[in-house]
Amino acid sequence: MDRYKIVKGKKLKFGYTTGSCAAGAAKASAIMLQTQNIVNYVDLDTPKGWRLKLKVEDQKYEENYAQAAVIKDAGDDPDITDGIKIFAKVSFIKEKTLEITGGIGVGKITKDGLSVPVGEYAINPIPKKMIEKEMKKIFPEGGIRIKIWIPEGEEIAKKTFNPRLGIIGGISVIGTSGIVEPMSEEAFKESIRLEMNMFMKNNKHRVIFTFGNYGINFCKDKRIKDKNIIKTSNFIGDMLDEAVHYGIREILIVGHIGKLIKVAGGIFNTHSRTADCRMEILAAYTGLNGGNKYLIKKIMESNTTEEAVEILQNQKQISFEVIFKEIAEVVKLKCEKRIYNKIDIEVVIFSQKKGILGMTTKAGERMVGFNEK
Repeated sequence: MDRYKIVKGKKLKFGYTTGSCAAGAAKASAIMLQTQNIVNYVDLDTPKGWRLKLKVEDQKYEENYAQAAVIKDAGDDPDITDGIKIFAKVSFIKEKTLEITGGIGVGKITKDGLSVPVGEYAINPIPKKMIEKEMKKIFPEGGIRIKIWIPEGEEIAKKTFNPRLGIIGGISVIGTSGIVEPMSEEAFKESIRLEMNMFMKNNKHRVIFTFGNYGINFCKDKRIKDKNIIKTSNFIGDMLDEAVHYGIREILIVGHIGKLIKVAGGIFNTHSRTADCRMEILAAYTGLNGGNKYLIKKIMESNTTEEAVEILQNQKQISFEVIFKEIAEVVKLKCEKRIYNKIDIEVVIFSQKKGILGMTTKAGERMVGFNEK
C-alpha cells in the first residue's frame, strides 16, 4: 500500500494485517471460482475505512474450487510476519452455509480466555467478519467453505507468545483495523508529541489516553469522538511525561484490563517483552481483598486477563466491583505520583467481554464530559 506518515522528515510506511491478507486471498479465490478466470489484483475495504489494492499470488482454479495467496506487508513495522504468504481456498459445499476454517500454519485455540473459542482455529472475529462480508457479495446464498492456511505459520509461531497463550500449531489471523501502523518506538513517540502539540494549539487541555484499537472502539461505543483521543500504545509513562510538558490539565485513561493491570504494578511500558506480571498483580489484589488460596491459584493459572475476569465474576468470596474499583484507584495513584500530581487523572478499566469493570470516583462524570464535546 502507498500510505505513509512523516516523522522528522522520515517516511514511515503503513502496512496491512494478516486478517486483510486472508480476506483478500479469499475474495480473489471466490471471484476465480465464480468466473473461472485468473485474478491478479483485488480491492478490499478495511474496518479503518481505507481501501487496499492487494496483489494476488499463486492463483489456481478448478470447477469446484479456487485458491490464491496474498503476501503480508507490514510496512515499516518490525513485524515477524512481514513477507509471508497467506493462502485461502474457496470450494463449493452442499449446505447453503458459509463455513470458515483453518489449515496448516493457523494456530488452534487450546485455552479459555481468548476471543476465539477453544478447539477452533485462531481466526479472530474481525478478520472473520471481513471474510464473511466479501463472500456474501459474491455468493450471497452461501454454499461455500473458505480455508485459510499459512505455510510458514508453524515455524513463526515458535518465536511468539502464542504457545504460552494456548495457541498451538501456528499463528493467529488478526487485525482490528485491517491496517498495520508503523510502530518504531521513537517515531511513534514523536508522532504522539506532535498530536499533543496540535491539542494545545486548539486550546484543548483535556484528553483521553488509550492504548490501542480496543480502547478506541470502546470510546466510540460511548459516543466519544476520535478528536478527544490520543493512542499511547505501550508508552503510557512517556506520554504522561509529555502531557505535563505540553500543559495538559486533565486526562481520562481508558484501558483494557490486560494493559492497566500492569500500570497498577507501577509498570509504565506495557509491552510484554518489558514486563508481563498481569496475573501476579491481579492475584495480589485478589488476596488483599479477601480471596483465599484456591481463588488466588486460579487467577495465577489463568491464560489471559479476560479468563481471570470471568473467574472473579463467578466467585462469591469477594466483591467483583470493589476489586476493580480499587485497581482503578491504584492506577490513578501510580500515574499521578509519576508526574508529581501535575495533572488530574481519572481511570476506566474495561474488558472486551464484560465492558466496564471498574473506574475511579469521577471517571464516569469525565467520560460524559467528553461525550458532550
